[in-house]
Parts: sequence; structure tokens; C-alpha cells
Amino acid sequence: MSEFDHKSFLKRLTTRPGVYQMYNAERELLYVGKAKNLRNRVSSYFRASGLTEKTMALVSRIADIQVTVTSTEVDALLLEHNLIKTHHPPYNILLRDDKSYPYIFLSSEDTYPRLSLHRGAKRRKGTYFGPYPSAAAVRESLHFLQKIFKVRQCEDSYFRNRSRPCLQYQIDRCTAPCVKAVTAADYAEQVENTSLFLRGKSRELMVQLADDMERAATELKYEEAARYRDQLSQLQHVQATQGIEGGSGDLDILAAALDRGRACVQVLFVRGARVLGSKTYYPPLKLEESEADVLAAFLPQYYLGGERQIPPDIVLNALPADADTIAEAFSLHSGRRVRLRARVREARARWLQLAVQTAQTNLAAHLSGRETTLARVQALQAELGLDELPERMECFDISHSAGEATVASCVVFDQDGPRKGDYRKFNIEGVAAGDDYGAMQQALERRYKRLQSGEGVLPDVLLIDGGKGQVAQALGVLQALALHDITVVGVAKGVTRKAGFETLVMGASGRERQLPGDSPALHLIQYIRDEAHRFAITGHRARRDKARRQSQLEGIPGVGAKRRRELLRHFGSAQGVKNASVDELKKVGGISATMAQQIYDHLHTAAD
Repeated sequence: MSEFDHKSFLKRLTTRPGVYQMYNAERELLYVGKAKNLRNRVSSYFRASGLTEKTMALVSRIADIQVTVTSTEVDALLLEHNLIKTHHPPYNILLRDDKSYPYIFLSSEDTYPRLSLHRGAKRRKGTYFGPYPSAAAVRESLHFLQKIFKVRQCEDSYFRNRSRPCLQYQIDRCTAPCVKAVTAADYAEQVENTSLFLRGKSRELMVQLADDMERAATELKYEEAARYRDQLSQLQHVQATQGIEGGSGDLDILAAALDRGRACVQVLFVRGARVLGSKTYYPPLKLEESEADVLAAFLPQYYLGGERQIPPDIVLNALPADADTIAEAFSLHSGRRVRLRARVREARARWLQLAVQTAQTNLAAHLSGRETTLARVQALQAELGLDELPERMECFDISHSAGEATVASCVVFDQDGPRKGDYRKFNIEGVAAGDDYGAMQQALERRYKRLQSGEGVLPDVLLIDGGKGQVAQALGVLQALALHDITVVGVAKGVTRKAGFETLVMGASGRERQLPGDSPALHLIQYIRDEAHRFAITGHRARRDKARRQSQLEGIPGVGAKRRRELLRHFGSAQGVKNASVDELKKVGGISATMAQQIYDHLHTAAD
């Protein structure tokens, strides 16, 4: 392979802003970067000294560099984000959390609005409060609001069909608007108080409740005054437990921590001066060497991917060099001004300190767990007599209920622990019920035919949940596919079928052996095996439940949704269709004599 001629390339490289893409000799994309000045930025990779080991490793693999010139640095940042998201270059930080965050939704189209958890596109008319870090945080808030303001949270279909109050009314968690036990005006007051609380206007709300309590007491409405008193007391309790007073506004706090080649980013969500919760991320370090570098790579992927809300203020513990460019891109994306700041005071400074301490604590715990896993992998290497430390381990398990809905699982571990993004499930078809050997063979063939064709990475160690029979199936599949240098180990439960007494079946020799109950290698094998078992059972139950919910009429050739609807309307149920004769089936609109015979044959053949 000829060495990349960087000197000639840099001589003709523009000084305008843009994006550069680095490729290896196989035309595989290694890294994507942006620059205000392309020549200056790219030339920094080829200086004589001062490069980190990771950067030198990248430079040694460069065979070509392609650049895209942009009008502004903001355009370069947006293009860089799209390229990273599309191609997943190995030397870029890849943020894999793209899930949508939950909100609290307050409807506005109803006479008696409803509070509910919402996730996804905001199509319905109403107010969305959040985002919250998790559904559990939303449910906790909804539970609190239900006790104080008693706004209904039941489904609309349930609400419209009530003829008497439900249990929530009996335990004083709802005012029963479904049966008009509360006036529209009083319910509207509850809704307004709920909205004030969710918008972070707790102080205004407490002043209003205190005034209402005094007014009701003056008018000798003591029960009403007591209700306002209880609401005020609970709100004061919530304010006292928030921990940090004096804050205001909506913002996110992001703190990055680095240690021993690993990074942690802690995101703290603050809405209406209330901390709603936090989220922890462990982005893999590639070329980033400081907290500012990590945040510079993390921020665009976190906020520009998906539908994540960008707050007007983002507070960081280290300001990236291109913070102004990132802020401008966020402003364009959100349609309002967004500020990135690292110098804050009072409540925001205390929030930032909380995020920094949390990031450091979580990273220390993460590193401790990683080191434990690495020690177990090293013990496994010694027990299996491997020349090198295994970088990838896979385990297969089979799950079914008396042969029904058989599912095979494949879980993947590396030196850091489970790689859940690489997990796979296989729905087993065409194998006799209860034939675990046949199911294992099918799963292995489907898995490793794909890997053989280049779709993924082959493992160093293959664990099979089972004994000699399952191990023989694995060895046969690998031999048929000409896949070598994979260590196969069967994990049998042993005579007692208790944890710690597993029998290992060594694939190469067929020899059986047991490891001591306190062996770190055995603990790792148990962990991987149990994870494969859990993943297989989850897939099996989902498939079984789906099959049991499926109508007998589904799967009949030529019978789509419209014909199924006509059949059910005519006979009343799937069992009624099954009990019908061919002549009776022909009487249904859209069902010909041929189709009637086909339906009859399918239902009765399936039953047999």
C-alpha cells in the first residue's frame, strides 16, 4: 500500500470551512471532522510531534482524504453530524441513544382535560410539559399531581362510558368529572393550578392558594379552606425537597468526566427551576482528549438527532472551542436563540457542581465494573488456554413452551461487558416441536452465514447453552461454513442443575470439566449464559403471546382484512366461521365458491 502523500494534498487544500472524510486503503470511512479552515485543521494531523497514540493510529491508516467545502462553519457542523449518523465511522464518538423522551400532556380539546404520559410526535392539541428523563419520572409526577389537584388521568374511552364514580374518586384522587360530581369551573381551577405547577410557577401558585385559603375561611367555607391548606402544605414540602432554591428557567446541565481512557457525560434536566432527573452516557473515546473535546463531539449528536428538545440555555463544565458555532446550529434547528455557557452563578452553579460530582462518581463506578469484567475475561483466557485475550464472545440459547413459538437468542459480550446493540433473536421455523438440536443448528447457520458474508464480526469464543449434542451441532455448522479459530464451549447445568456446578464441554476435544465455584471465569460464563437465557425467554414470550392473540382467520391465503371483517360480521366470531359449512361460507359477500372451499380447508387442516 502506497503511503498517503499528505504534503501534496495539503498544498492544494482550501482554507475555507468544510468537512473532511478520511478513508483507509479499502475505501472504508475512518473519521469525519469539520473545520473553520480545512487546510489548518487537516495539516494538524501530520505534524512531526505532539500527536496522541490514537491520532497516530488513525493517521497510519489514512489512504485518502475527501473534503466538502461549505459556506459557513455551522453548515460544516450540520453536515458532519449527518455523515456520522449515516456512516458510523469507527474513530468518531457514536451516540446510540435516539429514543424519544416522555412528556406530561394536558389536553385542551375536552371540557374536562386529561393529564397523561406522552411519547412521540406531538399531534394532539394541548400542552406538553417536559421532557422528562424517564417514564418513571413522569409517573412519579403524575402520582403527585393526582393527590394534590385531582385532575383526571383515565383514558377518554373509559371516561365517556362511566355511569358512576370509579375507585379514584373513592380514595380522593379524582373529583369524578365523568359523572359531573364537580362543576366545570371548579375543574378548570384544578387544571390551571396543575398547569402553573408544571410550568415551574410554584411560588405564584402557593401565593394564590394562600389567598384562596384566607378567602374561603373568611366566607366560613372551612372544608374548602382545608383543601387549599392541604394543597399548600404539599407544595411547600415539594419545594423543600428540591434541594436547590433560587433557580429559574428551562435548561440542561451537561458535565463530562474523563479517567483512564474512558468518559462519562451526565445530563441534568431542569424545567421551571425544578430538577426533573438526569441521564448518564458513556461515549467511547476516540480522538478526544479533554472534557471540552468530548462535549464538542457529544452535543451535536445528542441534540440534532431525533426529536429531542433543545432548551434555551445549556450549561457545560467545559466550553468547546467551537461553542459559538454549535450554539448557532442549535438556534437554527430549534427556531430560537440557544446559549452555551460554562460560567454560571448561584443556583445554576450548584446544579453544575451536582452534575460534575455525579459524572465523576458514575465514571468511577463504571470503571470499577469494567475492570472486574476485564479480570474475568483474563481468567477465561487462562482457563481455555487461549493465546490472546478474547475480544468477542457470543452465546446461544433456545426457548419454547412444549415446542410452541421456538426462539433462539444470541448475546454478545466483549471486554467491557454486554454489547446489547449486537444481540439477535431468531424465530425458528420448519423444525419439529421440541427439537432443540435442530433449532440450535438453524440459529447457528442463520447467524454465521451472515457473518461469513461480511455482515459483522466473528467471535473468538462461542458458548452454547447445552451439552455434547448442542456442541456437536455448533461444530458441524462452523465446519460446514469453513469457519475456524473459534473456541466452542458447551455450558451444561450438571447433575444438580444448580449454579456453580455447571459442566463445561470443550468443543475441540469433547472433554468435560468443572471450574471451582469461586472461579472468575465461571462467573463470567454464568453471566453470559444467564443473559442469553433471559433474552431467549423474552423473545419466546413475545412471539407466543402474539401468536395466541392472532385470529385463526389470519394467514388464510386470499383472505385480507376486508374479507376477515365480513366473515366476522356474518358469523359473529372466528369459531363461528370455523363451524360454518362451505355453503354457509359462500353466502358471505365477496366469498366465492372457490374461496369458501379454501377457507374451510385451511381452518380444518390447521385444526387437525
